Amino acid sequence: MPWDRNQMAARAAEELEDGMYVNLGIGIPTLVANYVGDKDITLQSENGMLGMGPFPYEGEEDPDLINAGKQTITELNRTAYFDSAMSFGMIRGGKIAAAILGAMEVAENGDLANWMIPGKLVKGMGGAMDLVAGVEKVVVVMDHTNKAGETKLLKACTLPLTGTGVVDRIITDLGVFDVVEGGLKIVETAPDVTEDEIRSKTEATIV
Repeated sequence: MPWDRNQMAARAAEELEDGMYVNLGIGIPTLVANYVGDKDITLQSENGMLGMGPFPYEGEEDPDLINAGKQTITELNRTAYFDSAMSFGMIRGGKIAAAILGAMEVAENGDLANWMIPGKLVKGMGGAMDLVAGVEKVVVVMDHTNKAGETKLLKACTLPLTGTGVVDRIITDLGVFDVVEGGLKIVETAPDVTEDEIRSKTEATIV
């Protein structure tokens, strides 16, 4: 049984350790904030917030409190606010331990494409290029295949790249994969998902 979005986010939250400063990308990664639990994790939003809380309950939204994806969020008793220059100084200066990002494609060597599809209207790169270059660990959370059923784990990306050789671990609805020498290594599978099913839906080399 493949994981749903919330189960993928909960699995991604297991990657986090006490004391980490972590950036969450747009999409499924934003859900990770709901699964941090008792861990002492400080979430950073590149629009200028350190100490991001989980999503608010309905009726408790503050329209002035948003993440980089323009979703309403909550603050904590230790939340700090600052401008974008300070935010990207943290990212480029190596102060953020991990980024959990979405993706359109990931290649078997860790190349990441997550910001545009040619011919479609885009808002721009955002902070993704800085994040993959500046953080210690990049975890991608995404569906294993696109809406057409085509794999998103490829031998080589076909879309414009965000970064080359930057992805460390991939969490999809089918399982968890590490980028290793020669391809992708299966670390864990979702319940009742077989290695054969994963191989049939993966173009990248499984080692």
